[in-house]
Amino acid sequence: HVPPSPPLDALRSALRSSSAARPSAISAAAAAAALLQVASHRDAPAPPPETWDAYARKSEESTGVIAMIDLLAKDLDKEMTEAQTEEENAQSQYSKMMQESSSRRAADSKSLLQKEATKAALETDLESSKEKKVATGKELMATMEYIKSLHAECDWLIQYYDVRKEARAGEIDALKKAKAVLSGADFSLLQKRVQLQA
Repeated sequence: HVPPSPPLDALRSALRSSSAARPSAISAAAAAAALLQVASHRDAPAPPPETWDAYARKSEESTGVIAMIDLLAKDLDKEMTEAQTEEENAQSQYSKMMQESSSRRAADSKSLLQKEATKAALETDLESSKEKKVATGKELMATMEYIKSLHAECDWLIQYYDVRKEARAGEIDALKKAKAVLSGADFSLLQKRVQLQA
């Protein structure tokens, strides 16, 4: 399609605008148009600009592109298979880890219950031991008080042993004399004999 030349455009627009013009003007315009058409046939338009060549099937390039697409599809399939395998492995490892964690939690809970029971028993033993300690402490204080009183009594006995010994000897002598008097002996004669012998 060749674009129309500017004189033809001007003429066509003039013809359109003056449709109600006089017949002589129309014939003059028609004659001018005919002259312009003859003139435009003399000056041939320039050939169209060059574009791409005519369509030709390039099988080597298309097979290379198809091969590249096939290679990409294979790589994608391979990556998806690897991703699926990794996902399955990760899922199995996760399941195994969860099972181990569950069993470990159960063992820890059981151990915790046993330790709590042991702790409760030990706390009971501790309380009873504290009570025994308090009772034993009171008993010890009573024993110490008793030992202290015994010690004071022994100290008194040791301190006044000689005095009491002399008093006891005097009492024994007085008892012997009283027995002799009761037996009917003359105590005064015995005293005189003792004095004479001395």
